[in-house]
Amino acid sequence: MPTIADTIVATMKDAGVQRVYGLPGDSLNGFTDALRRDGTIAWQHVRHEEAAAFAAAAEAALTGELTVCAGSCGPGNTHLINGLYDANRSRVPVLAIAAQIPGPEIGSEYFQETHPQDLFREASVYTELVSIPEQLPHVLEIAMRAAVERRGVAVVVIPGEIFLKDARDARRSAPIAQAQRIVRPADDELQRAAELLDGAKRVTILGGAGVEGAHAELIALAERLRAPIVHALRGKEFIEYDNPYDVGMTGLIGFASGYRAIENSDVLLMLGTDFPYRQFYPSRAKIIQVDIRGEHLGRRTPIDLGLVGSVRDTVRALLPLLRERKDSKHLDAATAHYAKSRKGLDELATNDRNRAPIHPQFVAKLVSELASDDAVFIPDVGSPTVWAARYLEMNGRRRLIGSFNHGTMANALPHAIGAQSAFPERQVVALAGDGGLAMLLGELLTVRQLHLPVKIVVFNNSSLNFVELEMKAAGFVTYGTGLDNPDFAEVARAIGIHGRRVERPDELESALAEAFAHDGPALIDVVTARQELSIPPTISAAQAKGFTLYALRTILSGRGEELMDLADTNLFRRLFD
Repeated sequence: MPTIADTIVATMKDAGVQRVYGLPGDSLNGFTDALRRDGTIAWQHVRHEEAAAFAAAAEAALTGELTVCAGSCGPGNTHLINGLYDANRSRVPVLAIAAQIPGPEIGSEYFQETHPQDLFREASVYTELVSIPEQLPHVLEIAMRAAVERRGVAVVVIPGEIFLKDARDARRSAPIAQAQRIVRPADDELQRAAELLDGAKRVTILGGAGVEGAHAELIALAERLRAPIVHALRGKEFIEYDNPYDVGMTGLIGFASGYRAIENSDVLLMLGTDFPYRQFYPSRAKIIQVDIRGEHLGRRTPIDLGLVGSVRDTVRALLPLLRERKDSKHLDAATAHYAKSRKGLDELATNDRNRAPIHPQFVAKLVSELASDDAVFIPDVGSPTVWAARYLEMNGRRRLIGSFNHGTMANALPHAIGAQSAFPERQVVALAGDGGLAMLLGELLTVRQLHLPVKIVVFNNSSLNFVELEMKAAGFVTYGTGLDNPDFAEVARAIGIHGRRVERPDELESALAEAFAHDGPALIDVVTARQELSIPPTISAAQAKGFTLYALRTILSGRGEELMDLADTNLFRRLFD
């Protein structure tokens, strides 16, 4: 007689699940034993449940398919929370199996008792407690379908003893997969959009992750409107390649050209983006927003027209209604500005006459040049994301994923575990911050144990670098942000991973090439400049005042050498290059 756990495994197999990320525990024994006996779904053993959730999120982001993580009762599944928040906010389909204490003990403050169905409610699109065996597999199927169709996290909480109960003979559902659909606005709404666009003199397009799968339609639309295309960070991988209308990114880590193309428009067309920063929206333009989720319309900035639909289906229906624009002055000005901005950024990504410490821009540029044509890049939140956004080149085959909505530290390494598990033959490059790597350092053991050939490039600036930048912009003297790091390459070698430390720019290219060619995991510990500034595309009066206050307070606190280092890193090299 099959058990409830056997039924869970069979339902996951039908849906195409190939692996489960997790850490074993007594309340999960029935489930993990069913996986062992079945033998077709791999158990990807990690060192911390948070990493299991991150890994599942990365696999789901790359495949678009349902992935699974699991945690034992109490602290075990509580550790999943940060990674599940990340997955849910990235809108990728993840199923979390959260084991629970014995059912009869719930409510008695039993050993390790928590209430996961309450804990995970904000980090999921569906969460439910299974109280009796008869609820399964029905609740599981509801959860899986919710994750797949709503593109988010579903959590099923199961007391450990229920896994071991006999399964009833029930009709199996059809394999759970996302239903194919065509989603576009009604004809009269499309006509209103066409009238607004045809009546505009300067249209700019802002695209996000929702542009995935609609590159050809996007380019055709920009050509018809003679419109520059600005991208949000999550849209970079789907928008900037093979795109003569690309004028860069906007936002806190974007380009001046992207910001200006939006500000100078009289109609902004938002396609599949939930770009959150209100200060970067245009002050006078009319705004049309297209999103597959109607509840997202107008939640970041007031809009003049909201359209519900996929970008691909909506643009296909809109194109025949638009007149072909002849005037390209707005486009020409925006692309010229972008060329200037791009040139300025590229001039910063130099060897700098082999001076130490190494500029992080140079690291990111070399990584981009040396990585494979279908590499998966995963930056940590903070300064590695800045350099990835500005210097990694996309080509339609490369991927760029990260914690771009949730914004958590320590995502790069566990995300890489999931990416490499799903694509063992593909090059996966984690761009790790020193703070982020240290936070989940134990996952280096996971990489070794699972024989995952992840390449880890550490931006080692001995600080929480982006936090320091935020302090400076707000006028605070940097405090509590220094990191006394080990030689991470030595740590890697002690674990059994190829490791090399790089302190001079002349050594970097050969070190990266060696690591990328290595048959197995590799870590390159690059000592980078602590005081490198990543200036946003527009600086507010408050930020300018903040930097002035920071400078005065730093001098008054007796740390004037920090200002000299800041000037040497960002100003003097431009004057004397």
